[in-house]
Amino acid sequence: MTKHNRLLLLVSLLLVFTVTNMLLAQDFYIPDTISKEAQNRIKKFSYAKRDKLEFPPPSDLEGWKKIQAEVDQMYAEVSKNAVETYETTIIQTKLKGIPVTDIRPKGWIDNRKVLIYTHGGGYTLCHAYNTYHISLPIAHDTGLQVVAVDYTLAPLATYEQVTDEIVAVVQALIEEGYKPQDIGIFGDSSGGGIAAAVTLKLRDRGVGLLGAVVLWSPWADIAETGDTYFTLKDQDPIIDYKKTLSKSAIAYASPKQQKNPYVSPVYGNFAKGYPPTLIQVGTKEIFLSNAVRLYQAIDTAGQIVKLDVYEGMWHVFQSNPIDTPEAQLARKKVAVFLKQYLKY
Repeated sequence: MTKHNRLLLLVSLLLVFTVTNMLLAQDFYIPDTISKEAQNRIKKFSYAKRDKLEFPPPSDLEGWKKIQAEVDQMYAEVSKNAVETYETTIIQTKLKGIPVTDIRPKGWIDNRKVLIYTHGGGYTLCHAYNTYHISLPIAHDTGLQVVAVDYTLAPLATYEQVTDEIVAVVQALIEEGYKPQDIGIFGDSSGGGIAAAVTLKLRDRGVGLLGAVVLWSPWADIAETGDTYFTLKDQDPIIDYKKTLSKSAIAYASPKQQKNPYVSPVYGNFAKGYPPTLIQVGTKEIFLSNAVRLYQAIDTAGQIVKLDVYEGMWHVFQSNPIDTPEAQLARKKVAVFLKQYLKY
């Protein structure tokens, strides 16, 4: 081997060693096909941060109270920042006895259109009043009045009560003069599962079809069925399913109930009718299969549905953080979709 070839070999080995070390130092793969802002966000994710949280068994009510308080405190600051950023009128009230937060963006004019928000948190965490980092930007971006429902959390309530509470809020709005087609519903993660399921329940109870449905990373099948629960479990930077959401699922519905369409809407019969639906999801999250399967179920039934998939994005990337180009684009598409189908 010549001196020149030995030098080239040495350089190649050093390059391989450097790249390997860089990959080993980063828990989650960072694609160069996403924005620099998004790449920088992934650098901040780690297994240590993701796996820090562990949920108690459903029967441990004291354990749930403790972790709910910890999460409430964690989200208090981010919600406070959202309130300071967006000039919004926030009214705490009740509809049919259900606590809701009525959010009205700056310059809001009552056009008799309203968007119901069902927050995420694995059915067991968060509240309408500490998820302002999602509801306030949506109100701002769409110009819509947003009614965020503070539904009862599992394990104190299971899916029957939770979905009935959202149905009651819709019925209260209809009694106030809103038409079903002028009401949209929006949910993220477990809130996306709730939104999709409640829409089926409203239809089946004869209340009517809502005007539009928007789902971010919907937990549309809590039975842990689907390809990406397994293929992406080591690359999802947000969710460690075994330590967290597997316990939330049982708290929300027993294993025998988990394929009920009002629990996991992916099993619903959409041929009976369903509103126009926008599903947004990232390629780096275990709920990708949930989104794909829900899209196929709605589309195969002949309903209007759009699956909007984002390269390299994580769970509910639209608000975490709020200012990546991908997040801004996704929320812009939400606004366009709602204007089209709520007709305002």
